[in-house]
Amino acid sequence: MITVLAPGLLTTVQDLGRWGFQAFGMPVAGAMDVYSLMAGNAVVGNIPGAAGLEITLTGPELRFDSPGLACVAGGDLGPLLNGFPVSSWEGIRVSEGDVLSFRGAASGGARAWVCVGGGVDVPLVMGSRSTYLRGGLGGHEGRRLKRDDVLPCGNPDTLWPRGEGFCVPSSLRPQVTGEPQVRVIPGPQEDMFSPEGVDSFYNSGYSVGSESDRMGYRLEGPAVEHSNGADIISDAVAQGSIQVPGHGFPIVMLADRQTTGGYPKIATVINADLQLLSQMAPGDGLTFRRVQVSEAAEASRKMMEALRTIRSLAADYRSRPAKYRGRSRMSGNMRLCFGGDCYDVSWSAFDGQGDN
Repeated sequence: MITVLAPGLLTTVQDLGRWGFQAFGMPVAGAMDVYSLMAGNAVVGNIPGAAGLEITLTGPELRFDSPGLACVAGGDLGPLLNGFPVSSWEGIRVSEGDVLSFRGAASGGARAWVCVGGGVDVPLVMGSRSTYLRGGLGGHEGRRLKRDDVLPCGNPDTLWPRGEGFCVPSSLRPQVTGEPQVRVIPGPQEDMFSPEGVDSFYNSGYSVGSESDRMGYRLEGPAVEHSNGADIISDAVAQGSIQVPGHGFPIVMLADRQTTGGYPKIATVINADLQLLSQMAPGDGLTFRRVQVSEAAEASRKMMEALRTIRSLAADYRSRPAKYRGRSRMSGNMRLCFGGDCYDVSWSAFDGQGDN
């Protein structure tokens, strides 16, 4: 279990989202950056979609009430274990009573995800543990965490201690830049904007406005001109859809987006660049670059390949022989896989110098 000693600015339980219910008006929710969540889960030996904690800007203070393996993935919010700095993107062994806290965001991103072996085991709601704040459902009582909340954790895999020290290579971590260029594909209503409006969208800089949250980022910058009105018959809204209401200022729809909308969409952020948006805070700047669907698909393929590589590296790290500790006892454990079946093997031997 994990006890919340301090909640931070906005800490919620999130997994990969509540898929399959948008036709009934239920938003997906889920992690703002699924790559970081899945990578963190790989480090601690979880399935990719296990629930973790999404933290924003100022992290929480969490006490672990049982030993286990944890990983902080995503932006660098300055994680501390019992007051001492620890690395992000690395398997951290925690003991009963250990406290994880954060110094807060500096220049390395706005959000991070805390993954623990076994996952955060809150009840499933419509097949997901994700918190949907506006609907007050999922997660821990449908809300952000608060002081003295107690979060149950699932059972970690047998070999969790062997994940301590595994670190995701820097080449497989998203690079947080000061003013990212976000790739987009043309939206379904691009023809509803004037040529001058389209040109302005792609050749101007924007910043994240103060009225931004998990539902969407309201952007500040040059207005985008419509050619003939700003209303459409409501249609589906995907994560990354960029709506432009009548006032001309774009809104990027994110994890807690509504299921349909009645404003024209000039573009859609590609799946692989949503992680860039997740690390942005109000006041941060960005620009947009138009790409073809083929480039968007290739970027997604590379993202998924990177996740498979992380999981493979983590499995290789865990399967290495344990270091011998002490003079008389030699022991260890490892996972062996044959033809799709996996077995956890442990052993203990003696060199004759100690008591059995």
